[in-house]
Amino acid sequence: MGHENVNREAPRILIVDDVEENRFVLRDIIMDMGYLPILTENGIQALKMVERYRPQLIISDVAMPEMDGYELCRKIKENADTRDIPIVFISAFDDPSDIVRGFNIGGEDYITKPFIPEVVKARVGVHLKLAEAKNDMLEINRQLQTSVSEQLRQMEMEKKNVLYALLRVIRESVGYDAEYMERVCYDCRTLAEALQLSVEYSPLISDGYIDMIELATPLGGIGKVAIPSDIMQKKENLTPEERELRQKHTMIGAQILGDIKDLGDYNDYIQMAADIANYHHENWDGSGYPTGKSGDEIPLAAQIVAVIHAYCALTDGKRRQEPLKREEALAELELDAGKKYNPEIFKILKKISRQLH
Repeated sequence: MGHENVNREAPRILIVDDVEENRFVLRDIIMDMGYLPILTENGIQALKMVERYRPQLIISDVAMPEMDGYELCRKIKENADTRDIPIVFISAFDDPSDIVRGFNIGGEDYITKPFIPEVVKARVGVHLKLAEAKNDMLEINRQLQTSVSEQLRQMEMEKKNVLYALLRVIRESVGYDAEYMERVCYDCRTLAEALQLSVEYSPLISDGYIDMIELATPLGGIGKVAIPSDIMQKKENLTPEERELRQKHTMIGAQILGDIKDLGDYNDYIQMAADIANYHHENWDGSGYPTGKSGDEIPLAAQIVAVIHAYCALTDGKRRQEPLKREEALAELELDAGKKYNPEIFKILKKISRQLH
């Protein structure tokens, strides 16, 4: 029967039948096709052979002791590593309900006894080709997803590079240096970590949230690029017109970030940055700008950034001629707790202030 043509690298076909004669008949048919048969006599052994050899197709009897073909199929299809192996049932019964049951649990085909070699060959050949085509399609999809993911990663990186280039412009326009901005980001992360440990805020702050606020904080001032630098850096009292113009940086920043968010498939990172940009000058009592939000209407990220910016500004040696010491800065901030700042967040800030930079 041309058994000498069997290639050890050929597809492996697992044959499961408790009747030795049936196994040998199927073995000869499979070998005649040039494929490699693996014989086993029950479902329990079959599971071990599947794990060991990972066959390309399984031909299984239905009526077997200990574990019938249906149970064997169910276990194979429940396993993510083996569920794609096609299963062809064999049985002396041709009751339509038996056939339907086999299909319902994941079987691909049904062959009745006695075996007709041409029918077995045709069914096996079809399902091997279908499995190969499916695997080819999965590989193509995998390669496509890898390619698309890489392109999206590149696009994401390019957009972030543009954002951080704008941040450098912001630092120049408002007199921030990189060291100051890094300090603000670090302190926002530190405060967020402390809030995560509190009963009130732990449901709202995940590890991902903490990572995001550190990255999103610098973008909160992006709207300042649209405000003349002489107004942003002015030390004297602003005129009402100048103050109104300066305050517009919040809405401008939120608009810039909103437009960027609409351009691509961004996660919550840009949304958090937009919330910070728009609301970091809102006050707890509703007296802030641009919308007069109060209390927890103000996004949590904006509340965190607001109090940290205030603390850093008070204690910064480069931005103030006479920077305040930690205790002095906290005393000044405490006067505005419940007015400008969330009083509960300030209490936690005060407890962990020694950890701030």
